Amino acid sequence: MRPPGRRLSVRTRLTLWYSGVLLAIVLVISAFSYFMLHRSLIRDADVQLVMVGQVVRDAGIGEAKRSGAELHQILGPEFFDIFFRVTGPDGQEEGGSEALRGRPLPFSAEARERGRAGESTFETVVLAGRERVRVRLLTIPLTREPAPARFIQVGVAFDEIDHALVGYLETLAVMVPLGLGLAATGGALLARSALNPVDRMSRTARRITAEDLTRRLTLRGTGDELDHLAETLNAMFDRLEEAFAHVRRFAADAAHELRTPLTALKGGIEVALRAQRSPEQYREVLRSSLEEVDRLIRLAENLLLLSRLRMGEPSPREPVELEPLLMDVLDVGARLADGRGVTVRLGRVEPLTVEGDLSTLRRALLNLVENAIKYTQAGGKVELSAERDGHQAVVEVRDTGVGMDPADVDRIFEPFVRLDPARARDTGGSGLGLSIVRSIVSTHAGTLSVQSARGAGSTFTIRLPSADSSHGV
Repeated sequence: MRPPGRRLSVRTRLTLWYSGVLLAIVLVISAFSYFMLHRSLIRDADVQLVMVGQVVRDAGIGEAKRSGAELHQILGPEFFDIFFRVTGPDGQEEGGSEALRGRPLPFSAEARERGRAGESTFETVVLAGRERVRVRLLTIPLTREPAPARFIQVGVAFDEIDHALVGYLETLAVMVPLGLGLAATGGALLARSALNPVDRMSRTARRITAEDLTRRLTLRGTGDELDHLAETLNAMFDRLEEAFAHVRRFAADAAHELRTPLTALKGGIEVALRAQRSPEQYREVLRSSLEEVDRLIRLAENLLLLSRLRMGEPSPREPVELEPLLMDVLDVGARLADGRGVTVRLGRVEPLTVEGDLSTLRRALLNLVENAIKYTQAGGKVELSAERDGHQAVVEVRDTGVGMDPADVDRIFEPFVRLDPARARDTGGSGLGLSIVRSIVSTHAGTLSVQSARGAGSTFTIRLPSADSSHGV
């Protein structure tokens, strides 16, 4: 017995659906074939009645009022079940065959009217008596002018037709359930065979865990939908393996980044506690500890921001004008570059508007400008520009700094990656700035790219969909 609430398996449902559809098709075909058989038998009976009626009329059997024995001799034994009679204008019988056994044949008003027009009439009637007998009846006019004075009625009982139809129904009653049972069994076997690969895929997928993401589903090489499903699942497992590796690497890097300032903080406090210190020395320890705490706070804030951006948390969207935003970033960048001998200036800026979050876009541009200032020597320059390219707003941050090897371009956007670790630590960098920039640009449906060469500076390019439709191309 199936436990309550448990759904039927796909194999069972496929078998039931297949059997149900097949049953409906068989019933429709059986009903149609029964109708066609009934129609064919009636048509054959009508042909026989027409033949007998013509023989009766042409041989003058009805006019001579002779016995129907001559008719049977002419037609042969296969027509013995057919009977006839000759009637007057009002339907009174003038002669006929003995097969009627005294039962009168009805003479309908429709047959009389059609007979006066010279037309024959087919009818299905019931003869009264101890047993009700259905009869197929043909009424033929003998004369037409000035009006048919006499008619020939030829009939045959439905016994053979009913017997044939009953035999056909009995055959259907045996063959339909038998065929349905065989088809259901075959459908169940086919469903089982078709779903066996899915069962194997399920067993393999259940063995794939976070500790072992190297397993993959085996392709059968048939190129069918199941192979396509296996390829799709394998691609998903590849992405999961990559994501888990990224998470593990990110966690290890984050732990390492947190450990460094915490170790420095602990070491400074332990040294201060080993001996009696002067107030100035304690203040120096506290000042150094405060710097490490600030570094920890910045790191925690960056990690939280990066996590929110990658989780796709919705942020407010509003029209953001790029020109005032770049002016603001330029002002902050100029203050950051003060004392470094680096010039921060504004290049060509077109009036552009994008849809986005002003605070996060400002954070992205500030990160790029701060990064450019850090890696630009004294006497160098950093330039911001914003131009239109079709339906996109293109923001660029160029510097004349140390640049980087083109082979390292893709790595710089990964969290905690530093191409110059010692220098990055001296400047207080955590290796999250460019990762945050890329995540911010991605959440704004934009792209971030970089062109750089060793000793020739770098150009970071942000492309965002423009919200200003008045300047479309």
